[in-house]
Amino acid sequence: MRKEWLSPFVRLLLLLVPLFLLLACRPPAPAGTGPAQPITVTFAYFGDPAEQAAFVNVVEGFHATAPEFGGAPIRVESVALPSQGDYLTRLTTDFAAGTPPDVSLFNYRRIAQYVNRDALEVLDSRATASALVNLDGFYPASLDAFRNAGGQVVCLPQNISSQVVYFNKELFDAAGLAYPTAGWSWEEFRQTAIALTLPDSDGDGEPDQHGLGLEPQLIRMAPFIWQNGGELVDNPAAPTRLALDAPAAVEALRFVTGLAQVDGVVPNRTAEAVQSHRDRFYTGKIGMYIDSRRIVPSLRELAQFDWDVAPLPVGKQAASVLHSDGYCLAAASNVKDAAWLFIEYALSAEGQTRAAQLGRTVPSLRTVAESRAFLDPTQPPGSARVWLEIAPELRALPKVENWAAIERVAAIELEQLYLGAQSLEVTIANIQTAAADGFVPIK
Repeated sequence: MRKEWLSPFVRLLLLLVPLFLLLACRPPAPAGTGPAQPITVTFAYFGDPAEQAAFVNVVEGFHATAPEFGGAPIRVESVALPSQGDYLTRLTTDFAAGTPPDVSLFNYRRIAQYVNRDALEVLDSRATASALVNLDGFYPASLDAFRNAGGQVVCLPQNISSQVVYFNKELFDAAGLAYPTAGWSWEEFRQTAIALTLPDSDGDGEPDQHGLGLEPQLIRMAPFIWQNGGELVDNPAAPTRLALDAPAAVEALRFVTGLAQVDGVVPNRTAEAVQSHRDRFYTGKIGMYIDSRRIVPSLRELAQFDWDVAPLPVGKQAASVLHSDGYCLAAASNVKDAAWLFIEYALSAEGQTRAAQLGRTVPSLRTVAESRAFLDPTQPPGSARVWLEIAPELRALPKVENWAAIERVAAIELEQLYLGAQSLEVTIANIQTAAADGFVPIK
């Protein structure tokens, strides 16, 4: 009997028909089994483009780890503002409206009003349980600045900066001056500023070059007051009033403001309106400038001269003021667990290394601060270790609700003193009076 052979096409159809029937009878797939929607975490910070690059670097590093929570990918959305004033206004408005960023960068002296209103999530338990964050590895001064009254860590510090003297090495060389070193005295500091100030040769009424850039701000005055044995407040542990009228504080303020009012080594208000102290230093018109670590990225990019840093001059005792910003988690956030994973990464050794590589921060983790990521010998400043050497001398400003307002009032009054428009005694009295009410400490 002759065997019938089926064509290849017919045989393929016979194989596929049962498969088509099986798929046709299969129940529809339940909704929601596709790829999970990304979780968006908003992260707010401020700074000029060079400063912002450090935080962008951290965000990019976090994304590179392919982070996810509950099977959903996490994406961090940056909310970056160039001005600190605009940034603080934005935060105040957003928190008041109940729509704050999930993660915000806060200076420790700004957190009291938010902590007291339960607007920030306390991160102590999360950090203690974390495998990435090692609280014992932080510099104590930076960590303690973010504790509440009960000793819990509210936010995690990303830096342990402090004020140093930035100096233009070329202007020092031209004046035949030795570079400043640790332990130099107030008088040596003053005489150096005088030697770096060049007389008016173009008839505009201003020195052609100023020796010092030092803004009339309370945070700039604080180290000198402490170094002279004075205090900013009556009781640092539980402040109830300012103590600028005490003899040691008055003497320190007289010395610092005298640099502008008497010695004329600091640009006056008219000159400041034309160009800020910082910009004058960037452009080589000021020999020394006092600031924290935050200006290093901009200096690396903009300065056309050789520069370095030195510790502040020393009075009766060594002291400097802590500058520290922390990653804070909003209590109103709807994505707290995902936001914590970002904070956890940012405060890990890897996250801190990425921030330090661009020069913006003095890492709050000791191991990263001592690493090449921060102490990079190929990048200025050559004396970066100065920030680490003065860490034991750092003191924090008071954590009270109205401290930002006190600083604003003090700046206005100190500016009038710089101008010679009022006496030191009147300036201190005005600041003391304006700050008399509202000393509400952190809870």
